[in-house]
Amino acid sequence: MHERYRLREVALVFLKLGFFSFGGPAAHTAMMEEEVVKRRKWIDRQHFLDLLGATNLIPGPNSTEMTMHCGHERAGLAGLIVAGLSFILPAVLITSVFAWLYVEYGHLPEIEPYIFGIKPAVLAIIASAIISLGKKAVKGRETAILGALVLAAGIAGVNEITALLVAGITGTLYFYMKNKRKEKLSSLIPLVAIPAVSTAFSGISALGLFWVFLKIGAVLYGSGYVLFAYIDAELVTRGWLDHKQLMDAIAVGQFTPGPILSTVTFIGYMLGGIPGAVAATAGAFLPSFLFVLILNPWIPRMRRSKIMGWFLDSVNVASIAVMASVLFVMTLSTVTGWRSALITVISLVVTFVFKKSSPVLLVAGGSVAGALLLLI
Repeated sequence: MHERYRLREVALVFLKLGFFSFGGPAAHTAMMEEEVVKRRKWIDRQHFLDLLGATNLIPGPNSTEMTMHCGHERAGLAGLIVAGLSFILPAVLITSVFAWLYVEYGHLPEIEPYIFGIKPAVLAIIASAIISLGKKAVKGRETAILGALVLAAGIAGVNEITALLVAGITGTLYFYMKNKRKEKLSSLIPLVAIPAVSTAFSGISALGLFWVFLKIGAVLYGSGYVLFAYIDAELVTRGWLDHKQLMDAIAVGQFTPGPILSTVTFIGYMLGGIPGAVAATAGAFLPSFLFVLILNPWIPRMRRSKIMGWFLDSVNVASIAVMASVLFVMTLSTVTGWRSALITVISLVVTFVFKKSSPVLLVAGGSVAGALLLLI
């Protein structure tokens, strides 16, 4: 009974996040930290940071993989599966509706006014998480300097995975030299991506779509824009998809909640109807479940190792710095007029003054405020 209650709890939490987590991985992580660390205390902040740092180093959609880690911590293997599916399902269903409308009517519905106000509200949510997690991640002057360097690199446009790996290695070597410990380097656990599998299918079939997106899901690193580059290489160059359809798919990924990888559902439906949507979605997300299942048991062991502990500390502070660089770039592109500035300021006040305010209500309020302000 106790296990069933925990699974239901996991499902409800991540279904809610799946329906209301707009703004990309940084925003998803911020809302997750609010729900599972601050409110429900399923895991402590240090372990959440360790999960975040390790997840950033494996392929796949990071925020989706974080839901799986959190679900596993709360309810074991069943929790991992339930959390991942609960977070993915809302985005897949919403994207499927958009895909059906697109195929039937040839264009997407006009919902931009409601998305306009969500983006500024999300900035406040990300800022709150950066401050909250940053207090735990910064463990002295050295990690503060490391974080500042990664932040500068992120703003300058350095690839986030490169920045994380360099920060992790640099920090580990520094602390190793500083402590003059003779830890065995064999305690390092390599995090190796599954190599790309050649696509042996030609023609648009459900099996062909599954194989294409399984390959993408197994090697996907970085932001959603990297995903679109893969799709362009795999589908547009084959003639399965044209650039206008790809741009429309990108638009759907931007204004639907949950993981941006749900874009593949839209593409799968366009190319193969419901079977194509199911095949593309299953192929894209399956590697994430496998990666998290393999990685999760190792993270506590990594923390117990001195060398891996230094590596995690370095990657953790770098992860928060990456979030901060994302926030900086998002702010520049989002706050472009008095309306978005007003929603941003109000959202910051609500977040930092009324500290028990719900991120979900903040997103909903920002959406309504944006639609109303655009009428002025």
